[in-house]
Amino acid sequence: MRALGGRGDVVGSRFADEPASLTVAAMLERGLHAPETSSLGRWFDAAAGLLGVQRRMAFEGQAAMRLEGLAERHGEVAAEPSLVAINADNELDLSLLAMRLADEADSGRGAALFHATLATALADWVARAARAEGVTIIACGGGCFLNALLSRRLKHELAARGLTMLQAQAVPPNDGGLALGQAWVALQACATA
Repeated sequence: MRALGGRGDVVGSRFADEPASLTVAAMLERGLHAPETSSLGRWFDAAAGLLGVQRRMAFEGQAAMRLEGLAERHGEVAAEPSLVAINADNELDLSLLAMRLADEADSGRGAALFHATLATALADWVARAARAEGVTIIACGGGCFLNALLSRRLKHELAARGLTMLQAQAVPPNDGGLALGQAWVALQACATA
């Protein structure tokens, strides 16, 4: 269970009432049919599950939307940057944050903590890369930027680090915008053929 720091026991014990939880926990622990992902959306799914907010989803983004709503209703909490690390491969490691959420009794506070800590961690990570590349303007896209709370907090955090965040305005930041970009590339290819 690389995404949760090798804690298959969290899945196996906390969700014992779910029929396949022990099987899933064993698969995650052994890395069997459990490919790693770079999708931030899966962290929202994991956070919602760990907080008991949304164990199963009927549609993409359902858990993330519920988590955002809970965090908004709870109000701001301080980020806990010590729960996130940047590993040797320059990847964000949210394992400690996930374990903290697994122990959180108040799902609203946990949702707010997740958003606050994630925004701070992303801003630190992006600022580090921006300094290395000598840039000050950051373009953000992807389905997670439909989350107004994350977008607002990240924009504030980046501004505090001297960075300007660009966001989608005329098209959605998620797959809809991606499809439009793909259509534009295809149109350009046809025009030059």
